[in-house]
This record gives sequence, C-alpha cells and structure tokens, in this order.
Amino acid sequence: MNKLLWGLLALFCATGCSNQANKHNNTYYFDGKITRPVLEKYLNRSVTMSEFLTVDPFCIDGTYPCKDEDIRFIKNTGAKFIGRSIYRWGSEKVLNNPEFWKNAKDIIEKVHENDPDVIFQAAAFEAVFKGVNTIKIPEWTFLALGLPVEDRNFSYSGMLDRQGKYINQWGEGGSVPDITQVETQIWFLYLIGSYINIGIEAVHLGQVSLIGMNDPYLEIWSSFMKKVRTYANIKARRHFVLFDAHTPGGGMVKDSLSLLDFNSFPLRIKELPEKPMECKLEKGHLDSMYGRSKGCKTPSGWSCESLPYLVEFDNFGISDHPGIANINNHFVWGFDEISWFYMQNKEYKVKWLRYAYNWLKENDNNAFLEMPVARVVTRGNGEPVISCRAISPSSECPYGMDIEQTIKDIWANK
Repeated sequence: MNKLLWGLLALFCATGCSNQANKHNNTYYFDGKITRPVLEKYLNRSVTMSEFLTVDPFCIDGTYPCKDEDIRFIKNTGAKFIGRSIYRWGSEKVLNNPEFWKNAKDIIEKVHENDPDVIFQAAAFEAVFKGVNTIKIPEWTFLALGLPVEDRNFSYSGMLDRQGKYINQWGEGGSVPDITQVETQIWFLYLIGSYINIGIEAVHLGQVSLIGMNDPYLEIWSSFMKKVRTYANIKARRHFVLFDAHTPGGGMVKDSLSLLDFNSFPLRIKELPEKPMECKLEKGHLDSMYGRSKGCKTPSGWSCESLPYLVEFDNFGISDHPGIANINNHFVWGFDEISWFYMQNKEYKVKWLRYAYNWLKENDNNAFLEMPVARVVTRGNGEPVISCRAISPSSECPYGMDIEQTIKDIWANK
C-alpha cells in the first residue's frame, strides 16, 4: 500500500474516531433513540416560543417582530428545546404555500449554525378546520401509512366523529378530529411528516384524549404512532422525533409501553385569594400533573417509575371574572396562566419564575419548567390579543418582559 493511501486511511480513521469522541462528549447527543439523561437535559433547557418559525404574513396574529432578537436569545441563554415553534390553529390553506415551509427551514438552519443540538418542536393540535379541503394529499403520506395512493385533497368532514361529538367545538367550521377516522390519520401523518421534512425533531400532539374520543384503549393511537415513528426513523434529522401531549390521566400508556417520550401539562397555578394576584403551586390542585406521571417503558427502551414531563404557562383566554379569584376553575385570577404572568411587574415575574423552578425540583424531580419566552396573551378590557416575549421591551417589540437574564441565571445555577 503506497504512502498516499496509508495517509488517507489514517486521516479517515482519525476523523472517524474524532467524530465518535465528539458524539460521546456531547451531552446532548442522540440518534435513533434518546437516553433519559439526554432527554432531561433538553427538558431542563426548554422554552415556549409560539410560532417562532412562522414569519409574516403567515403568523396567526399577523406579526412576529424582532425574530433576530429571539435567535440571539437562544444563543445567549443556551435554550435547547424550542417549544411550539410552528403550528396551525386554523388557516390551514397557508400550508399550500412553499414559502411557509422554506422560511421555517431557513430559520432552523440559522439557529443550527450557532448550535446544532437545538431541538425545534411543532404542534399538531386537537383542531381541524375546513381549510384542509384546499390541501392536496401528497403521495408520500399514503405510502407512509400503507394506503393506496389517491389523487385528491383532504376531506374535513372525513375527519369528524360520525355521531357529531366535538363538531364545531372551535366555532363554525372548526372541530376536533377523530383519530379512529383514517382521514384524520392521513392528516396527522401529513402534518408531522411535513414538519420532520424541514428539520423538526419534536411534536406536541395537544389534547390526545379529545382526538382519541373513540379510542379509549389506545388501539388506533398505538398503530398510528408506530407508523409515524417509522417515518421519523428514516426521515428525521437524527432519526428520532420526541412526541408529547397533554395527558391529564398521567400518560398514554398501553401494555406498559408509553406512546409518548415525555408528558406535558399546564402548571395549574393556584390563586392566593387573601393576596391579590398572587399565586402558588400545589400538589393535588385541580388536575395538576405533580406526582401523577405514569411509570412505563419508553419508546427508546428505558423504563421509569414516572415519565419525565414538562409544565408550561398555558393560554386559553379570559374568563367572565377577570381579577377575581376562583380556585375551583383553571383560570388564574380570571385569566389564563400566561396572561396572569404577563400582567405582573418584573420583580414578581422574576421571583415567581425562580420559585416555580425550585418548587418543581423539591416536589417532583420528574417535572421540568418550560420557560415562557413567546406566547399569546389575552388581557381583556378591549385590549388586543398580543404575543408576550422574554426579551427586553423596545419600540419594535413593546411586549417584552425583560426576563432573559433571569432564565439564563436559573439555568446556570441549576
């Protein structure tokens, strides 16, 4: 063997060994499956950044200013899991526009230039609207589900419960899709597969109990998730996609196997009626998840007594009693969780974030706080719905909460 060939072989071996060493030295490395320590590292650096990957004019509320500031935020704080970064709640017809997908892919790649380990999460919610009738079903969607290829668009009516359950749940022409309908499975595979194709590595499945209204024993969900994971094993960036959902029952577990990689749920913040606008966390408050995440064997093969889970500042609107405490409902002083948090002064926001992070560590070490970085806020009194942000307020982004340094400090001192 000549010297040149020996040199090339040595270089190949050195590079291969170096790459393997880098993989094992990288505490965020995974491929094909994920270990519990790596998963928990991601959950411990998770943020909600609703529609971060969506740009004008495709944003649900029509605007998402200062995106470069949020890219800087990710780099500065070391955020690793970017929750709800892209989704549709209505207006599905924009999915026909190639620019919608290209813009999102470009932002993913821009962030990955700074940190290739960052995971972006999409969402496939418990809502479908008549706009799906405008979307042609791609051939690969049928093939991934093992179905005959058809030349047609999606059928909104084909996704609905045949007995009328949850039809128009979200207003006229907006309903909960039924997972037992094949059309719903095609729709979800299309959504999830399309997200995977642009570099998404996590998908939130919303209120799976609503979507599974006719699947109490998870038979259909189990079959569907196997097909989706097969697609992810082939197409995903690291041959694996993390799935989670809101699981009020403590998980999606069938025959001791979790269909999800981790659970998620709202914080379920409890008001302190004697202290106006102040709140705390408490085990057993309403349907809170604390201490209730089920044990299982995970899709990655490891077993646990309690599946790790995220808790988030949920958004669901405003009540008919804003500013008034009622510990028997899900509102917080009459507002949803993120709206209540946004309305507090900076000092209390900082204090409460630190409190919540530490409370979880002390009361359920399976729980991880998803930091509020961008989310829809409803303030009432005729004020417009806005998207609050963790970055500092500015003329371009007046709804900044200025909690970036707090988030960074909490993570640094964990």
